[in-house]
Amino acid sequence: MNKLMNKFVAGGLSLAMVLGLSVYAPASTVEAADMSGKLVVIHTNDMHGHFEKDAESGCLGMSSVAALKGYYEKLGANVLLLDAGDFSQGTNLVNYYRGLNSIYFMNAAGYDAVSLGNHEFDFGLDSLKAMAEAADFPILDANVISKETGLPYLDDNEIFNFGDMKVGVFGLDTSETQTKSSPKNVKDVTFLDGAELYACAQAQVDFLEEQDCDYIICIGHLGQDAESEGKRSFDVLNAVNGIDLFVDGHSHTKLSEGMDYNKTKIVSTGEYLSNIGVAIYDGKKTEATLVNDLYHVGGCPSMDEFVASFDKVVDEAYAGTFATTLNQLNGQRSPGVRTQETNLGDFSADAYKYTAETYVAENGLDMVIDGAVQNGGGIRATIEAGDISMDTLYKVFPYGNTISIVTLTGAELLEALEASCSACPDALGGFPQVSGIKFTVDTTVPYAEGPQYPDSTYYSPANPGSRVTIETVGGKAFDMNATYNIAVNNFMADGGDTYYVFTKASQIIDTGVVDAEGLISYVNSLNGIIGEEYAAPKGNITIK
Repeated sequence: MNKLMNKFVAGGLSLAMVLGLSVYAPASTVEAADMSGKLVVIHTNDMHGHFEKDAESGCLGMSSVAALKGYYEKLGANVLLLDAGDFSQGTNLVNYYRGLNSIYFMNAAGYDAVSLGNHEFDFGLDSLKAMAEAADFPILDANVISKETGLPYLDDNEIFNFGDMKVGVFGLDTSETQTKSSPKNVKDVTFLDGAELYACAQAQVDFLEEQDCDYIICIGHLGQDAESEGKRSFDVLNAVNGIDLFVDGHSHTKLSEGMDYNKTKIVSTGEYLSNIGVAIYDGKKTEATLVNDLYHVGGCPSMDEFVASFDKVVDEAYAGTFATTLNQLNGQRSPGVRTQETNLGDFSADAYKYTAETYVAENGLDMVIDGAVQNGGGIRATIEAGDISMDTLYKVFPYGNTISIVTLTGAELLEALEASCSACPDALGGFPQVSGIKFTVDTTVPYAEGPQYPDSTYYSPANPGSRVTIETVGGKAFDMNATYNIAVNNFMADGGDTYYVFTKASQIIDTGVVDAEGLISYVNSLNGIIGEEYAAPKGNITIK
C-alpha cells in the first residue's frame, strides 16, 4: 500500500499527465473548438465505487472523468469537476478500503468539490473523517451540522475564481441519511430539514451573492423520488432563489439534457458512472448533456493502472467460492427485495435466524429465536445460478452489519412490520424479508401516519394492524402480548430505515457475527448448496 501511495497519491496524477493523452469527446458536448471564457461543469453522482472502466457494463470509470476534465481544460475552458455524493460505497473495490481509496481516485482525477451522500456515513464517522482528511478538495454540506459546535460538520461553500468570473459552490445532503445509514454513524451530526433546510440553502445563496459570485451552484444529494417529498431538489428550488445550477444525486435520476426548473438548471447523470455530466455556461445560458460513449471519451492509462492496482488486492482478498445455488436468487430492487418477498430475501432471513440460534446455543442462553427480519435495502444485487464467488457475496451484502437479537412484544413487532410496509406496493429500503414469520399486507388500505420517529424522516403507523396482519410467528398464532426474540442486523436494531421501534426492545444482543459470515455458516450447514427450497419465495408474505 505504501508504494502505491508514494507512486500515485503523494503527488497525485498531474493534470499535465492527463493533458498529454490523446483524448476525444463526443461532438455533441462541444459547440466550438475554442472554449475560452466558458464555464464547463463536469459532474458525477451516485458512483457507488464504480471507478474501474468496464466496456461490458458501460461504466466509464474514473479514467474517463480525468480525461474529460483534461480535454476541456486543453480547449481553454474554465472547468469545475463536482460530485453530488454516494461515491465511496457500493463495490468491493471501495468497500474493502472503507471508502478511503475513493478519495485517492478522486484526488487523482482533479475533483474540485463534492457533497456527501447518505452512504458516505456507512463506514462510521472515523472513516468519514479519514476520507475528509485525505481529500484534496472541499467536502461541502451546509446543512450537516456538528452537534458539538453548531457549525457545518465539514464545510459549507467554496468560491472559485476564473479571471473575471467568480463561481460559488455550496452543498446539501439529504436528511434521510439519519435512517438510510446506521443511526449510530450520524450521532454527532444534525441534518437540517424542511424549512430549516430551505433557509440554510437561501443563506448560502445570499452569502455567495454578497461575495459577488457570477454563477452559483448547489451540489445536493437530495434527489427527486416521491418518497423524499419535502427534501428533494424540487422542494429546495421552490423555496430558494438564486441557484443557477443544481447538481443532483440520491435518486439515481438520469437527465439527458438537464431540466429547467424555476430558473435553475437541474442536472443528474443516473448512476455508476454510466454517464458523465457536462454543463456549459457561456455567460447567458447553461446547456447540459451527458457523455456516455466509452470509446469517444477516451481515458487516462495512468488512472487505469492506479485503479487496477487496488482492484488486484481486492480480487486476491475475495478469491474463492462461497457456495453453489441451483437457482437465480432475486435481489433486484423493484420489483424485488424492496417491494415483495424474494427467494434471496428468504435465504438471507433464514441465515439470520440460523446465526442467532447458533449464537444462543454456543453461549448457553435460555431463549428461543422466533423469527428474523432483513431489510430489503440491505440486499444489493441478484445472484445468478451456479457457483457464487466470495466477491459476489460481498457485493450483495457489502455493509458489514452484524447480526443482532431484539426482544419485542407482539405489538412492537406489528408496529415494525406496519411501518416497514408503509410504501408497499412501491419500493422502500425498509421492506421486510422474513423468516419464521407469516404476514399479509393489504395495499388497498392507505398507510396512516402517526407521529414522526425521533431523528428520522419516517413516521410511525397511526393504526398498527390496519394494513399488516401477522398470522404466525415461530410457527404459532401471533399474539400481541407475547414476547418474541427476532434476529435482525445491527443497522435495524439501531433504528435504521423504518425500524425505530427496535430501539425500544426490552433486550438487544449483538452477536458480533458479520452478516456475510453468518451467510457462510448457514450455507455450510446446507453442505454448500442453496437448493430447491429456495427455487421460489416460500410464501411468508402475502400482498393484496
